[in-house]
Amino acid sequence: MAVNTQLQGAEYRLPQPYLVSREAIAEFSRATGAQHPAHTDAQAARAAGYADLVAPPTFAVIPAQRSEQRYIFDENSGIDFSRVVHGGEQFTYSRPIVAGDELDCVTHIDGLREAGGHAMITTRTELTAGGDHVATVTSTIVVRGGDDD
Repeated sequence: MAVNTQLQGAEYRLPQPYLVSREAIAEFSRATGAQHPAHTDAQAARAAGYADLVAPPTFAVIPAQRSEQRYIFDENSGIDFSRVVHGGEQFTYSRPIVAGDELDCVTHIDGLREAGGHAMITTRTELTAGGDHVATVTSTIVVRGGDDD
């Protein structure tokens, strides 16, 4: 089944807010080599002016991809996950993400097109807390065409 282009403009929402924990921030920081103490030491984060641990700038990909998965694994999307390749990511922030944030995540399917036998999908995931914008994550997903496409 080919990627369903009729889903352009669709929205996919996480059913529950993503709760940002200290543990998740610290684990992500270690995994990505983010070494600023404000990512792992609450006292250092408060001294830097944050309410709690502050997430590294790319942390927003964690809740964004959880929301994006609702689209990718939607049986109507036509996406074969074994053929998905990450094409790119862009982050736009209104404020940093900190431990304790409860992020509502909505993924918008902004673009679907074919290029060289592959599907190019642009998603935009809006992260909000208490109705206020926190970050936008724009992703490019490539779904490789099959050998017989």
